[in-house]
Amino acid sequence: MKNKYVNFITDDHLLECVGNLHNAYLKAKNNITKKNFYSNKVDTIKLTFDSKFNDIDEESLIQAEILRQIDKSINNSIDTFHEQILGGIKSFEVGNLSGFDIKAKDDSLFAILIFELLPKNIEEGLFEKFCNHARLNKKASYYFVDFFSNDDYYKKWVLINEEATVSHKRVFKISANKFYQLLTGNEDAISILQNKLQIVVEDFKTQLI
Repeated sequence: MKNKYVNFITDDHLLECVGNLHNAYLKAKNNITKKNFYSNKVDTIKLTFDSKFNDIDEESLIQAEILRQIDKSINNSIDTFHEQILGGIKSFEVGNLSGFDIKAKDDSLFAILIFELLPKNIEEGLFEKFCNHARLNKKASYYFVDFFSNDDYYKKWVLINEEATVSHKRVFKISANKFYQLLTGNEDAISILQNKLQIVVEDFKTQLI
């Protein structure tokens, strides 16, 4: 039967991923309420100035700060959502104990998903990890998947330092869009997913009723 949402993962898997994210939102909202908002370290003096000088009532400021804290706590769950989506594509899976976020089931591809700009030493450490792994597994390709940049690219990862320029023929840097395309064979995969999310979420909410 033809999928209702996207053609690269099953409807059931996509709904499950949305359900997992929904549970993360519920947990975040339960953990950050107005009651425990004041039990955390809150600068009430600044809150008063913000309210008076910006002509915003204190209740609105508190609600905005609670939403900001919920948003901050939910970011890791959005990362996990992408891992679960990509891990549901045929021939691929979530890395689990492999040391990678996504891997091919036949061990021909390994990837780590990055959602924020990393310190140089951390990035260099990942590069070294990829190269060492690639030397041992000569049939696999390795991908540093960039979810934080607006650029769209797929290129060999070249590390430049004071001593040398280093690369490996099977170690790459790739944008999120290109990585979705690589795994699905569809150049518009991530856009299609984004366009279908409202429908998926509404269907998921209907199931909760």
